[in-house]
Amino acid sequence: MNKQVRNWIIVLGLGLIIWMIPTPEGLTPNAWRLFAIFAATIAGFILQPIPMGAVAFIALTFCAITGVLKVGQALLGFGDSTIWLIVCAFFLSRAFIKTGFGRRIAFVIIKYIGRSAVSLGYSIALSELVISPAMPSATARGGGVFYPIVQSLCNAFDSEPGPTAGRIGKYLMQVGYHTDAVTCMMFLTSMAGNPLCVGLAKSTLGVEITWMGWCIAAIVPGLISLFLVPLVLLKIAPPELKSIPGARNLAIEELGKMGPMSFQEKVLAFVFVMCLILWATGSWTKLNATAIAMLAVAVMLLTNVLTWKDVLTEKGAWDAMFWMGGLVALATALAKSGFIAWIAKLIGTAVGSAGLGWVTSFIVITLLYTYSHYCFASVTARISAMYAAFIAVAAACGAPALLVALAFGFFANCPISLTHYGNGCGPVYFGAGYVSQNEWWRNGFIVCTINVVIWLTIGFFWWKCIGLF
Repeated sequence: MNKQVRNWIIVLGLGLIIWMIPTPEGLTPNAWRLFAIFAATIAGFILQPIPMGAVAFIALTFCAITGVLKVGQALLGFGDSTIWLIVCAFFLSRAFIKTGFGRRIAFVIIKYIGRSAVSLGYSIALSELVISPAMPSATARGGGVFYPIVQSLCNAFDSEPGPTAGRIGKYLMQVGYHTDAVTCMMFLTSMAGNPLCVGLAKSTLGVEITWMGWCIAAIVPGLISLFLVPLVLLKIAPPELKSIPGARNLAIEELGKMGPMSFQEKVLAFVFVMCLILWATGSWTKLNATAIAMLAVAVMLLTNVLTWKDVLTEKGAWDAMFWMGGLVALATALAKSGFIAWIAKLIGTAVGSAGLGWVTSFIVITLLYTYSHYCFASVTARISAMYAAFIAVAAACGAPALLVALAFGFFANCPISLTHYGNGCGPVYFGAGYVSQNEWWRNGFIVCTINVVIWLTIGFFWWKCIGLF
């Protein structure tokens, strides 16, 4: 039996077994069947008997044919604004490569701080920390701003997907993604779903969360997590180029060869700064992050920085749209079916009846809330589906209301690290092709778990110091 056949048997067998199990009390048969398809799809993403985009397409087709979802529901994910923001981020990255502007930025960074792989990792982390409070779209920040620069750094050291990925590309791609996840936890305005937590906390528990209150509670564990990410990845995803002694001279030499900026580079620089400003001021201008990214692509097409052929041949963008769009459709439908609410109620009842103290109950509920993110392709969707239910359960167990409201806001973002679909910039970094899915999930689990430990130990002590309990 070859590997592809074996993987198909596992994927289809899992879906069939769940499908045939009698529908649990409290769920509709359709919700249970949808869960069976969703579980089989995730298994297909992991084992990949065929590419992920094809797995997602087959799953949606099966949903439509069997009537589990209407055709419009099955195709809902392809109209999701985050999906198109991801696609536009790929196009922006293509422009960075095509014009050479990304290469220029990379060599400027290398010239000043490119002494080692870890110093480049910390430059990414520090940049994320500085920009994140002003940019509430994690997808725009990670996929549109930092990914093109990270990719250019990889290319500058001749690290491409495939045999040379391990030179430095694997390391930098993962640093970029995981630091984006940490900064989402640190500020109320660094992720679009965080303000939703504020509203739900007020309506569910009657507590007020301010920007400064969020920042103060997150700053100590957040800075520790941000400091550790490049070091942890240095151990679990070590680059071949740990030390780069001649990097400064190389950068100076290459910048000299490139000469002055071309017209296309200048246009792209303008577009890049425009996106930064518009994304950062989105709360005032009310411009959607995806609309801004679309404007950037339109300007690049009008000025011939990108051609339509460039857009059509950007395979990574269209592949990401298929598998991420399919997953978003399934995850959204699963939440609307009542399955997630049913699971949350089941957990709440089990924990509440166990008679544990509030600290133990809080930790158990937090861990369940965090690692449930394997079932979601959107942080905001998980907050919408689970945040109110879980904070209500934790508070009912005796945990202080403000502590619960803040902590579950932080842990809404922590598990972004777990998968390549953990948030919108995941498909962009993963789609670069430097890191296999097995490595991505393994390293993501390690990074996420280390962050969980930091926030539940040092974070807990810090929250005690500032009077949250």
